[in-house]
Amino acid sequence: MTPLPPAGRVRRAGLSAVLCAGLTMALGACGEDPDAGTNGVGKLSAEEIETKARTAADAAASVRLSGTLVSKGGTYKLNMRLKHDGGTGSLTSKENAFELLRIGDTLFLKADAGFWSHADGDEDKEPSESDLEAAKKLADKYVKVPKGDPSYKQFRGFTDMDVLLDGLLGMEGELSKGDRTRVGGVRTIKVTAGEGGRGGVLDVSLEGKPYPLQFTRAGGAGVLTLGDWDKDFPLAEPSKGETVDYGKQLPKSSEQSS
Repeated sequence: MTPLPPAGRVRRAGLSAVLCAGLTMALGACGEDPDAGTNGVGKLSAEEIETKARTAADAAASVRLSGTLVSKGGTYKLNMRLKHDGGTGSLTSKENAFELLRIGDTLFLKADAGFWSHADGDEDKEPSESDLEAAKKLADKYVKVPKGDPSYKQFRGFTDMDVLLDGLLGMEGELSKGDRTRVGGVRTIKVTAGEGGRGGVLDVSLEGKPYPLQFTRAGGAGVLTLGDWDKDFPLAEPSKGETVDYGKQLPKSSEQSS
């Protein structure tokens, strides 16, 4: 007959088994691959991730770009849908809000009377009667921006996908990999530039194509969200009743002078 082990020894053996099992589970969890089920860009270097994101953005047919832009002229809220042959959306500042629509080389601007009433760009100056009359005619109409107007290039830039992405997504300083996080429910990995991300922070998708999904601009110059990549949308010219052709040059608004 085999003698039974003392009760203390049995308890110690049981406890040991439980601890070993728990330790094994913990080690297994710690050893899980954080890139499992992702597109794999999280395994790359910061420079390679940024390049992948740029390549994906350059190859995309369309994007929605929204967020804030901070400049010497103030803070602007941007909400644009863009593709290579045009774009549509809005810009809002403390003083004014206006909409832009571009189809090919044809550019329209839509704003309220307040936008148009300060023809000389001076917000502190009371508009003249002629300014007010002109503003009433232009208010809430799609005003065709002449190509020869000084503001054409400036306004068109906000509707140009390539120009806007190149101009707004610049990073300054040495790149490094940051934390894995989520943007809009999508898993991302951060790429930071400069010390503490002062040169910009880019969140790149770990799901599907490695599109940039959020960008914190260098020097506190705003935060932008990028979405609806490669989702097409219609662009159509407004009806004749909604448009005004002002001629060869627009009146100079406060936004144009900033």
